[in-house]
Amino acid sequence: MLKMANVEIDDLRFTYLDGTMALDGISLNIADGESVGIVGANGAGKSTLVNHLNGYYLPQNGTIKIAGEVLSKKTQENIRRIVGVVFQNPDDQLFSARLYDDVAFGPENLGVEISELQKRVETTMKELNLWELRDKSPAHISHGQKRFAAFATVLVMKPDVIVMDEPTSDLDPRNRRKLINLVNALSATRITVSHDLDFIFETCKLVALMSTGKIVAYGKTDEILSNQLLLESNGLELPLKLQK
Repeated sequence: MLKMANVEIDDLRFTYLDGTMALDGISLNIADGESVGIVGANGAGKSTLVNHLNGYYLPQNGTIKIAGEVLSKKTQENIRRIVGVVFQNPDDQLFSARLYDDVAFGPENLGVEISELQKRVETTMKELNLWELRDKSPAHISHGQKRFAAFATVLVMKPDVIVMDEPTSDLDPRNRRKLINLVNALSATRITVSHDLDFIFETCKLVALMSTGKIVAYGKTDEILSNQLLLESNGLELPLKLQK
């Protein structure tokens, strides 16, 4: 018997007010604990899909079910507790005067008891080598540190599903490797949207290739990302590690 999908997307369609169809019948089932990469050229619809996964957008047509719960206006807030999103720009998630307060913000607003809150924040920050920076302003830490701080604000919430939007943008090789190790150690269901196909190759078991609002291919990462003709016909190139 197949394991019930943690994320089920069925015939999802979305059109912007200017008439641009961003999603044109997306269907995708992602099993609990799976790691899936979503790739495609600019304008393929990846960001619009991401914005549906935590209820920023609600489906115009079709359905999204996460952990068995159908996304709607009524369930929007609960879905956001289940799904954590790491945005492309860390500054979108870091807004407090102290880094500690940014990491504590989410669980504090959920009413987590103070002793549990402090324990959770300290543990998360130590795991990501951020504890020594806890009293610093996010404005005074490096971009790499900001990237891991953004992850901390999500991981401290203990989400069942983690969505990452271009997580390696502007990271140096050392921090990129640290991030690969971090992502591969996560037990939550992971959905990664990225142009960094080498990162997808190293962190995702499955890949969905998007083009003009549709999923044009879905399968094992090594099969999709080694198919030069498929990638090039959809505006992408082979990962660097596979280029001769």
